[in-house]
Amino acid sequence: MQPWQAATEAGTALYEFVQRHPRLFVLTGAGISTDSGIPGYRDARGQWQRSPPITLQAFLGSHAGRQRYWARSMLGWPLAGQARPNEAHHALARLGAQGRLTALVTQNVDGLHQRAGSEGVIELHGSLASAICLDCGASHDRAGVQDWLMARNAALRDVIAAPAADGDVHFESPLFAHFEVPACGHCGGILKPDVVFFGESVPRARVDAARAALAAADAMLVVGSSLMVYSGYRFCVWAGQMGKPVAALNLGTTRADAMLALKVEAGCAPALRALVSRLEQEAAGCR
Repeated sequence: MQPWQAATEAGTALYEFVQRHPRLFVLTGAGISTDSGIPGYRDARGQWQRSPPITLQAFLGSHAGRQRYWARSMLGWPLAGQARPNEAHHALARLGAQGRLTALVTQNVDGLHQRAGSEGVIELHGSLASAICLDCGASHDRAGVQDWLMARNAALRDVIAAPAADGDVHFESPLFAHFEVPACGHCGGILKPDVVFFGESVPRARVDAARAALAAADAMLVVGSSLMVYSGYRFCVWAGQMGKPVAALNLGTTRADAMLALKVEAGCAPALRALVSRLEQEAAGCR
């Protein structure tokens, strides 16, 4: 079979899956944002492409841990903050506008679904767009935090480092020991990005809202996720318990491969673009 034939058959299978299940619960992961220039976490085998990201314990455990996090974040945040949605994000926004989604749930913290026009997005792991004070709970705009970081850490301001997932970079330096970390402007407390770190639990309200949307769906569609992290994988488990089929659009291995009703190994952007175009053409022809 030629590659174009395989791609055509995979696209047809995805189209037929969506047609059979008009109310979809969609879960997205890092793979949907790679075409926007944001690196993913894992390779095609589901293995780390980098050292594991910082844990909550490391961030809270020492000032040095926070220095390392914020120094790398200062260098990496501009890429995430300035990223633009790609065709996959826009395609899912169009599916949502057609009323085909019970929920769009993302494991990403880049905000690209909202920038593409999706509404009611459930951000399981939070958002890089803000930071919160762990003492008083005040929220701080991440762009403002960036200005503060850049003004007080001139020694690292012009460093160019290889980007990593979620606004991080591949970079180590003895200069971290002198890095000034941001503090809450209200109480002077510790600031943490408003994201769920590894070792931290997803807020119960988000999980409950997503599970309710899954219960209302006909099927689940995973887009761009290896599902190696349990916070996303558990929705596949729950879908199986509810008797709902699960399809995955992802390049490479997923943790849920054994339970999938459909696996499409293709790029998120071209596959979703073709899917939505076909659905819209069919809808226009029926008018």
